[in-house]
Amino acid sequence: MSDTTPSTSGSTEHRSGFASFVGRPNAGKSTLTNALVGQKVVITSSKPQTTRTVVRGIVHRPDAQLVLVDTPGLHRPRTLLGERLNDLVKTTLAEVDVVAACFPANEKIGPGDRFIVNEMAKVKRTTKVAIATKTDLATPEQVGQHLLDIQALGAETGTDWAEIVPVSAQAGDQVELLADLLIGLLPAGPQLYPDGDLSDAPEEILVAELIREAALEDVRDELPHSIAVVVEEMNLREDRPEDKPLLDIHANVYVERDSQKGIIIGHKGSRLRKIGTDARKQIEALLGTPVYLDLHVKIAKDWQRDPRQLRKLGF
Repeated sequence: MSDTTPSTSGSTEHRSGFASFVGRPNAGKSTLTNALVGQKVVITSSKPQTTRTVVRGIVHRPDAQLVLVDTPGLHRPRTLLGERLNDLVKTTLAEVDVVAACFPANEKIGPGDRFIVNEMAKVKRTTKVAIATKTDLATPEQVGQHLLDIQALGAETGTDWAEIVPVSAQAGDQVELLADLLIGLLPAGPQLYPDGDLSDAPEEILVAELIREAALEDVRDELPHSIAVVVEEMNLREDRPEDKPLLDIHANVYVERDSQKGIIIGHKGSRLRKIGTDARKQIEALLGTPVYLDLHVKIAKDWQRDPRQLRKLGF
């Protein structure tokens, strides 16, 4: 009996499974995950290599549950952290039902894309989909040519695309269609997560990511990869009335050098205060609770290259 055989009640079987977005850094994977889930569960930034943890966003439908695994961008690694991130992507690819490669429509297909599709081709069993992202930033002619280039890349690498879909997560174009197509490729199966769950990442991880996003936004290009955030404590404050809760969050922002610490703190603490305010608003929106956020900046010397420090910071 096939997966799509209707049951006697006239409804189709429930489908559930995992899909993973891959692509070079800044290909629009995180923005797409958030658009599909309908709420921010993954941090996005104009800087490449923002995503470091695999956060699962969950799309609920009456007849299906699509679990989106957001991976770091695959790239040629220069540090131990880079190698760990690539290993994380490769293990993820082997464990999901569908891998969707993202190719920004406003950029030509390049060696980075070829590297990723070749890595995907090594995972034999998984269904492969191609997504032309950021179509709002390209002309219709560019999008048309881009789709042909994606098809050619598939042929060249021996990758059989189950679907090639143009999407703009920013403008909301074809996002629902993409959800339908991905769900159609999932096996029949039970609900995997309770209704209302949008991610299975622990709240501490999501909070740390939002703080890191706020820090990244503020330091522009000065130190994109040198920031790590660890939430040390997160508790509801005691002695507060039930209708006026306050969540106390104590977190450390780690950088690699003294000079970077000064950049994060800013003149008389101005930048750290702004990071705290921006992060607090995002955390309150995500958790639905007023937050008191206490941030400290610490140095973990050259942590991206040090296995002991990487472990301590959760990589």
